[in-house]
Amino acid sequence: MTNSLRLLSPAKVNLMLHITGRRDDGYHELQTVFRLIGLYDQLTFTIREDSEITRNSANSAVAEADDLTVKAAKLLQRQYEVAQGVDIQIDKQIPMGGGLGGGSSDAATTLMALNQLWQLDLSTEKLQQIGLQLGADVPVFIFGRNAWGEGIGEHLTALDLPDSWYLIVHPNIFVSTAQVFSAQDLTRDCHPITIRAFLEGAGSNVCQPVAAKLYPEIQQAIDWLDQFGQARMTGTGACIFAAFDSAEKAYSVKSRLPEKWSGYVVQGLNTNPVTDACID
Repeated sequence: MTNSLRLLSPAKVNLMLHITGRRDDGYHELQTVFRLIGLYDQLTFTIREDSEITRNSANSAVAEADDLTVKAAKLLQRQYEVAQGVDIQIDKQIPMGGGLGGGSSDAATTLMALNQLWQLDLSTEKLQQIGLQLGADVPVFIFGRNAWGEGIGEHLTALDLPDSWYLIVHPNIFVSTAQVFSAQDLTRDCHPITIRAFLEGAGSNVCQPVAAKLYPEIQQAIDWLDQFGQARMTGTGACIFAAFDSAEKAYSVKSRLPEKWSGYVVQGLNTNPVTDACID
């Protein structure tokens, strides 16, 4: 039995994001498309024979007690009365507060890794249910495929998407998701569209104009990237991205990126490598 796992936890972009309503519990009803991308946090899990759960990350701004990986481990441990603990080492490369889902991905990776290391034998569907308690974006990373998402993002349908390279531009600001979702001028009554309509070119991110208004740096990044391709914001921001048909084109644009911003050239993924490694 292995007592350690090292895994690459991927980021995502939202290729579209519509809000079709608001539920009584305050959550928004969504339609979105999740695209997994090759930008990764590296997580290492080592079983402890005591019940302690620790996290070590030299480059995370999140306190250990607030880290979603720790919360995921404790939730799983408590729910299934696991006697063992785990040491979690995180090498954080996905920028925080950027709409790339790094925290959610790391939480999903933790659930899948500990399901294997603690020999819980939980199904993908059960892990997704547990993940939803931690955040609306967690289930898609356990699902492990590019997906059309509805509900609050947890009703998932696998999508085959064309190969693409993306330039991700991070204007190096932190966006408050709560601030964007609570904005008065946020469109909350989008007419539902179909997957076919999206694949034919429909769909936008209704959070983009709100975030761009609240954070002028986002609009500046959109205006700059729009010179080279269709610039779109992912999630509630702050990251902006554009798709290219080759790595060379994406790197060529990145070479012109203003120094005040960060840029990442990444390939679109078809599957989550963590799901491939941890789930039969």
